Amino acid sequence: MSDTEFHRIKRLPPYVFAEVNAMKARARAAAEDIIDLGMGNPDQPTPPHIVAKMIEAVQNPKTHRYSQSRGIPGLRKAISAYYKRRFDVDIDPETEAIVTIGSKEGLANLAQAITSPGDVILVPNPSYPIHPFGFMLAGAALRHIPVNNGLDDFVPALERAIKHSVPKPTALIVSFPANPTGQTVTLDFYRPIVDLCLKHGIYILSDIAYAEIYFDGNPPPSVLQIPEARDITVEFNSLSKTYNMPGWRVGFGVGSKKLVGALAKFKSYVDYGAFTPIQVAATAALNGPQDCVLEIREMYKQRRDVLIKGLHQAGWMVPSPNASMFVWAEIPEPFRHLSSLEFAKVLMQEAKVAVSPGIGFGEYGDTHVRFGLVENTQRIRQATNNIKLFLDKARKINAPITSEPAAVE
Repeated sequence: MSDTEFHRIKRLPPYVFAEVNAMKARARAAAEDIIDLGMGNPDQPTPPHIVAKMIEAVQNPKTHRYSQSRGIPGLRKAISAYYKRRFDVDIDPETEAIVTIGSKEGLANLAQAITSPGDVILVPNPSYPIHPFGFMLAGAALRHIPVNNGLDDFVPALERAIKHSVPKPTALIVSFPANPTGQTVTLDFYRPIVDLCLKHGIYILSDIAYAEIYFDGNPPPSVLQIPEARDITVEFNSLSKTYNMPGWRVGFGVGSKKLVGALAKFKSYVDYGAFTPIQVAATAALNGPQDCVLEIREMYKQRRDVLIKGLHQAGWMVPSPNASMFVWAEIPEPFRHLSSLEFAKVLMQEAKVAVSPGIGFGEYGDTHVRFGLVENTQRIRQATNNIKLFLDKARKINAPITSEPAAVE
């Protein structure tokens, strides 16, 4: 028997990142120095005051019991306070906030809670994989809104998708700052989207996991800043990037009482919530000093600047993102005949740099690769130097290059 007999698993496409990861593992096993800018996995430690609170809480035996699937009251109050000071949005911690085991779990479980087989879900493409796949696993049909050439056509594309979808779409996913593209929006971007979704009875699921990783002095907005969005929207966030807490697996959702209630009911059947000391530490993160957030933001800005400068010096004219911990780079000449997976393999083979192939984020991402700002500036400089040598060599040869090894005569 194989997993291809299970219909939900069968719907998932091949995990393209696995090929890059296997190649990276083989290279490192052969003692090659691979600079890994692939997975968006923060490399810095969690701030000490958050760790100290975790240690304090875990030493209390009472915290070792089952937690609450909805989240402890103190953390839900801290989430509400964050929304008030950051977005000036009032959130009821009892009915409009829920703690999740990372934003990924919240999105996937909400998809299970609100989706019937055959429902149509509108999702940007390229996008973070759980956005489409969470709903795909729930039995939904996906309708993609292309975003790789910018967002000017987003609302017209949305209107067309709604008009031509049968049945009418159930939900729209938005996620800005975006992973993988780094695209950002203003509050005005959301207004016609909210109007459209209200008109057609479509829920909005917003993911703002990178809302605090911005570099242009303009904090990214929340769609919940539009009062009319409140009844149809749930917005997810995560402490993973904001506070260097990826492995802690703690995030939250806020917004519509109906959607938060549906997620809470579903979670009550499938989990007991995150370990209580983790939730206590997350409360300390949100309520405590925010200097660490400024430092983390500045660190990513420095890394972004070093990467962009180095790629430009290599002749790879990649745009500089205003937010997120990623750089979205169109495959350079003379490699545009390659798929993003093939190019990622070539880059690892020839420049010893690992990146994420754009195809992993949707078919419209296949012209790009994604760099993660997950190494220090010295390693990033080394990566761009390697890339420059590789691209200079390729331009001199001016011949098609593939990831296949050369034939031995």
